[in-house]
Amino acid sequence: MDVPALQFSDDQAEAWDRVAQTLRLGGVDLLDASTLPAPDADPQILAVLGKAGSGKTMLLAELTKALRAAGVNIVSGDYEGRRRNDRRTLAILAPTNKAASVLRNRGVPATTIHRILYTPVYDPEYEKIAEWLAGNGPRPDMPDLGETALDRAAAFYATVSSIPGALAAAGLRGSDFIKGWKRRDDPLDIGFVDESSMLDARQLDDLREIFPTLVLFGDPAQLAPVGQSGEMVFDKLGAPRQLHLSRIHRQALDNPILDLAHALGDPDLSFEEFERRIEDAARTDDRVVVAQRVESDLMARSPVLVWRNATRIRLIHAFRAAFGAPDTELLPGEPLICDGLELPLKHRKKRIDLEARGLIKGAQVVYLGPGRKPGFSRLHVFGAEEPQVSAASIVKIEREGEEEPFIPFAAHMGAAFLHGAAVTIHKAQGSQWPQVQVFAPDLWAAARAGRTEAGIPLWKRLAYVAITRAETRLFWVVRNRLARPSGPLTTDDLGGVKAPLALTATEDLL
Repeated sequence: MDVPALQFSDDQAEAWDRVAQTLRLGGVDLLDASTLPAPDADPQILAVLGKAGSGKTMLLAELTKALRAAGVNIVSGDYEGRRRNDRRTLAILAPTNKAASVLRNRGVPATTIHRILYTPVYDPEYEKIAEWLAGNGPRPDMPDLGETALDRAAAFYATVSSIPGALAAAGLRGSDFIKGWKRRDDPLDIGFVDESSMLDARQLDDLREIFPTLVLFGDPAQLAPVGQSGEMVFDKLGAPRQLHLSRIHRQALDNPILDLAHALGDPDLSFEEFERRIEDAARTDDRVVVAQRVESDLMARSPVLVWRNATRIRLIHAFRAAFGAPDTELLPGEPLICDGLELPLKHRKKRIDLEARGLIKGAQVVYLGPGRKPGFSRLHVFGAEEPQVSAASIVKIEREGEEEPFIPFAAHMGAAFLHGAAVTIHKAQGSQWPQVQVFAPDLWAAARAGRTEAGIPLWKRLAYVAITRAETRLFWVVRNRLARPSGPLTTDDLGGVKAPLALTATEDLL
């Protein structure tokens, strides 16, 4: 089969052919760039597997382009127009906002699994505007809104294809046009899932209910979800449904971080030998740094990655002390990690609304200051399409040796947060930062413990996941010390763009 003009390696070309064959069975022909109505065929699932640098993301991006060229409609999750029987659909998914934003930064229109499982319910009046912007209807007559507002919406949508953003540009609040959220009733056609090593069995079952054709992209060297005994969802698919990519492609050459990651595949490599390799790399390339202390400035935006919870808690308190944060309140600029939603079952609609705005377990946010209501926080949610929200918050700061965390302030219910200056390597999966600090004494402790996961020494899995979180620079921290910050915490780097949709709708609900 012909492949795109981009030069693929042999394994990528083979994977392309296998995925294209699967899509053809589902009624989408990449060779002819054509689609047919969905056939009554058995569900299809494939897994494209490879370590960091093997070209998984490039393959996903090129497949997405080919599907677009064939006329397949990409579903984003923020608005879904009236379904046309002659249009086939594709959703590109990731388990977390941060993982989805990594794809979006590479030009792939990804969204989270939550945003596909739960869809917004639009007010019928304003849905006319959404249908017009999406090209499915005429320009509506909206005398109460005015022609100028419609022009602003159209101009925004021409630049950023976000229906909620366009409606906000027209002067509407989220509570004006979104009336709630519902579990998806109608299936879609094709699903691409990145970072599928993070999926658990229940999430995979949910996805298989929605997508008759499902392609998983994953890294078998990462850590399996907690509670799955070291097994990932694609391990059960069997060899015929697994497509393996080898490591080196042009985009992975001359990258010392990836060189170190793939060195961990050597079964005879010891921790001490691995550290010597890091030292050798640091002497010849400034993208690898052997650091004598943790940089507190970096902790404000990219957490230190650790293995042990005790280490995480100690580093968080050292960070707060370095910036002079009081026990009784948070400083604007402090990083947080969403630890879930503490809401009674009867508030299911509120839960769906918060999750749809990016506040899902593991979401990384920055505290911007108190909200307009008691117990509310203004937050910047990394990776969310509309990052600034205000939500009822329960902030917990854990203390070493104490079962109950310290709570500087809390609403009666809402989104729960832990401090995010340091996180465990498990929770860092799916995320990447330009610069990453890895706390090496913890990995040495894991090596001394002698634990294994799926037959591989645990320290090697931890090290692999930790160092591949670094996009451009890796700090291998070898001593238990913290550098003084160069200045006070700030939020200037996050921008001052307001998001009327998120701020108003969330506060109205909680």
